[in-house]
Amino acid sequence: MFSLPTGTVTFLYTDIEGSTRRWESNPAEMKAAVERHDALMHQAIREHGGVVFRTEGDAFRAAFVTAPQALSAAIAAQRLLQAEQWSAEIAPIKVRMALHTGLGEVRGNDYVGAHLNRAARIMSAAHGGQVLLSQASFDLVRDLLPDGVSLRDLGDHRLKDLQRPEHVYQVVVPGLLSDFPPLQTLDNRPNNLPLQRSLLVGRERELDEVQDLILRPEMGLLTLVGPGGIGKTRLAVQAAAELVDRFADGVYFVSLASVTSADQLEQAISQALGLLEAVGSSMGETLARFLAGKELLLVLDNFEQITAAGPAVSGLLSASRGLKVLVTSREPLHLQGEQEYHVPPLSLPNPRRLPSLEVLSQYDAVALFIQRARLVMPNFAISNDNAPAVAEICYRLDGLPLAIELAAARIRLLPPSALLERLASRLRLLTGGARDLPARQQTLRDTIKWSYDLLTPSEQMLFRRLSVFSGGCSLEAAEAVCNAAGDLEIDVLDGAASLVDKSLLRQEVGSRGEPRVSMLETVREFAIETLEGDPAEAEEMRSRLADYVIDLSKEAGPHLRQRTQKEWLDVLEMEHENIQSVLRWLLDRGEARRALGLVWCIWQFWYYRGYFSEAVNLIERAFALPEGKEPTFERGAALMVAAIVGSRLGRFGMMGEYGRESAEIAAQVDRPEARIVHAYALMMVGAEGIYREDGELNRPLLERSIEILRELKDEWGLALALLDIGIIETYHGNLDEAAAALEEGAALFRRLGDSWGLSQTLNSLGDVIRLRGDYPSARELYEESLSLYRELNVQPDIPASLHNLGYVALAQGERDKARSLFVEALDLQIGLKNNGGIAECVAGLAAVAAVDGDAERAARLLEFADGVRVADGSSWWPAEKAERDRYTALARSKLDPAVWERAVAEGRALTMERAIAEARAVEDAASRASA
Repeated sequence: MFSLPTGTVTFLYTDIEGSTRRWESNPAEMKAAVERHDALMHQAIREHGGVVFRTEGDAFRAAFVTAPQALSAAIAAQRLLQAEQWSAEIAPIKVRMALHTGLGEVRGNDYVGAHLNRAARIMSAAHGGQVLLSQASFDLVRDLLPDGVSLRDLGDHRLKDLQRPEHVYQVVVPGLLSDFPPLQTLDNRPNNLPLQRSLLVGRERELDEVQDLILRPEMGLLTLVGPGGIGKTRLAVQAAAELVDRFADGVYFVSLASVTSADQLEQAISQALGLLEAVGSSMGETLARFLAGKELLLVLDNFEQITAAGPAVSGLLSASRGLKVLVTSREPLHLQGEQEYHVPPLSLPNPRRLPSLEVLSQYDAVALFIQRARLVMPNFAISNDNAPAVAEICYRLDGLPLAIELAAARIRLLPPSALLERLASRLRLLTGGARDLPARQQTLRDTIKWSYDLLTPSEQMLFRRLSVFSGGCSLEAAEAVCNAAGDLEIDVLDGAASLVDKSLLRQEVGSRGEPRVSMLETVREFAIETLEGDPAEAEEMRSRLADYVIDLSKEAGPHLRQRTQKEWLDVLEMEHENIQSVLRWLLDRGEARRALGLVWCIWQFWYYRGYFSEAVNLIERAFALPEGKEPTFERGAALMVAAIVGSRLGRFGMMGEYGRESAEIAAQVDRPEARIVHAYALMMVGAEGIYREDGELNRPLLERSIEILRELKDEWGLALALLDIGIIETYHGNLDEAAAALEEGAALFRRLGDSWGLSQTLNSLGDVIRLRGDYPSARELYEESLSLYRELNVQPDIPASLHNLGYVALAQGERDKARSLFVEALDLQIGLKNNGGIAECVAGLAAVAAVDGDAERAARLLEFADGVRVADGSSWWPAEKAERDRYTALARSKLDPAVWERAVAEGRALTMERAIAEARAVEDAASRASA
């Protein structure tokens, strides 16, 4: 019988890289190799004072009294393994290793605690032959390293347990492997998986089963089914993290908590992927085109709200063989090929036959209770006195994670026996819920109701009223909506703090650093039900929310054109879900006029942040209502907004059709803002010329809009009109007229402090100057535009300035700088999933290839870029067309006609991925040539 070290212990975790494949291909040779591997590992660990406390297959788990001993054992093991003559059929055998130091908590003949999980996660990030150290182990060995051994700082890495990052170091030993690929962590795999506040408790069996199901070749759709609060989301996120290495194109989490209709699903997925809507295509078409050929896992969370959108998921799966979808829902989607996985409760002890304290703590439900209780009472522990009550609490709560968390959060005020007494009195009402709901959902509802019943009457009122907010709220908003009449007998700040403390609210930070609060969706669902128990109160709260959002939007409107622009864009971004909620509520009530008035206040936010489809869909829904058909100022203003925003969706006809009707209505409405709308509408009709050869026919309308705006002294509108005129004149080759309009517009935007308008105008003015051949002056304009874009954090526009600066650098003989700028812009466009922007950057790198003499590559890439523009239904901007023509001619002059045509045909057949790879290779080829 061996004795395990206690106190501060250093753990050594190891396993053989690629062992599964070797077992499958050469089982006999692998059996002999593993036996030899085991002997070598035992030798190295034993000789350096370690104890092997667990083996799992070819994985070793060893403990050491000191960290230097563990390090020496790992080095010795790697030397023995490298020196061994392995069978040719399975060689080489490489073992990955990790050291982590923590408290050695022994139970029986094994260790327990979070340190073991941390060690395993660090080890799983390593490659065969690599030895990694956690920060804790590094601190203990840094000054006691063996001769010749050094430690390489690999920086912070997010491990697959999704908690805090771990600072990782690599052991470098002379004679052993030292150069490895990037660590296999979340940082080095495409994903947007959210960090988690705590470790996942238990669920080992469920994790294994879910992963196995997802990886089956025939599996496309796996739905985790269960009642609210059972832990579907946490299980799905952890499974996705474990699988991140198996999907070349990434693992993406899509929260559907605020999605309430099927038509929002594609938008939610696209936002999670960072996918921009392609001009002339629907979001669904853009999404399907992006997913085609990808190896990608989507996690769609909280699908029960939009089960009618199930066929859309089938459509996405049909569009991509490499796509897999993991759904969490309270009910199946009932689709062909769907695999249901019913998430069970956490493992429970039998309170009638309690095991020992050590065994009791290993039940998942009890372990979760302990973990959550220690968050509010760090010294909480299971004892002989409280064990029966804790076991009974977990049993009565059916092992539901959310229910257990809510109960454990009360442990600071109520010891387990008192908590159990209150809980028991509430659970007698289990049959009080709807009979057609699952029993566990009734239990969860009663569990939340129990927490609700423990609140004071004023806290209850605040709790249910806060449920009207979608996506959370600031304390200012909570005060304005929940206590507008002063009928709360509690300060909103104190009440919110109390609700956060009781785990019924979550605390967040707003765009200005101000505190915000939000509810878990399951808790909010209960709060909404409670609020709607009093229809009059529910109606009043929704009306107050509408008043608050409208007032906030009215306040924000002017700021979107001034120096405070970014601050207010961020404010509206934070309130976006509340704005959506209010608009839908107004439209559901038929209040189209009020809804369209809100549209008039926030349309620039939609435009700057790219919410084009949302804007048009809501506006057109309002137009379909009786009140929305009336020729009011609000309809006229919304028609103008739809004309502007619709153009960004490729619906260019809206500019003329909606713009004309807007102008007609605005001309008849007796209201000061109507003249502004009239001018903007005329501007939109005139701006059709950007996309038409006969744009000259609209010039009088543009000139008339400018006259009106000058009369009204609307400098922002005038600057916008001058920007449009400058673009149109550029399209038609009238560079002097374009420059005059853009310079005047830039001066106005600069005076107003509108960074977005100024950056757009400077970028367009740079195009004019570049077309004149004055590259130094164009560079100054592009650099200022880029600086403003970065300051404003307008991500979709930053790559445009980088790309333009690339052409300037290339024209001035700075080929390396041009390559760098084009590659930077390309990386950003890839991240934005902007196919048109990717094509522009590919064409820029093609220009570099042409200058470098790589004419065939240039021809392929130029043809590919042309094809993307045609597919998107867009054309080259004048400055880009001039550069494209110039470098096309250069490349063509260097090739025989037959070679040129062959290269063009090859470019036409390139996939997006292949074209990007070849574009990146331009830089590599140039670097080799200059070496």
